[in-house]
Amino acid sequence: MNDHEFRLYLKIDVVQLDFWVEQGWLIPERSSGQRQFRDADVARARLILDLMGNMGVNEAGVDVVMDLVDQLHGIRESMGKLLTVIGRQERDVQQRLLESLEDVDRF
Repeated sequence: MNDHEFRLYLKIDVVQLDFWVEQGWLIPERSSGQRQFRDADVARARLILDLMGNMGVNEAGVDVVMDLVDQLHGIRESMGKLLTVIGRQERDVQQRLLESLEDVDRF
């Protein structure tokens, strides 16, 4: 979705969108010199609108929330890779890892 479609869809103006991009809250792709937005950008923009509108979060707060969202997505990606690698191991290795995890939970 291009810049204009994105703004129309979310009912925001160019100043607002430019600010979000400058803050790094949205990082659109570039194609032929124009910004292109994905579904993930729409979801992030909706979150920003909710935070700043309905929840009354200020810019510094939005910055913190977006950073935490990014960290969470990074952790989920890492966990997915880890689970894939563990799933490729032999059964006895998987069992030892599971037992080790249970031992850690006891602390």
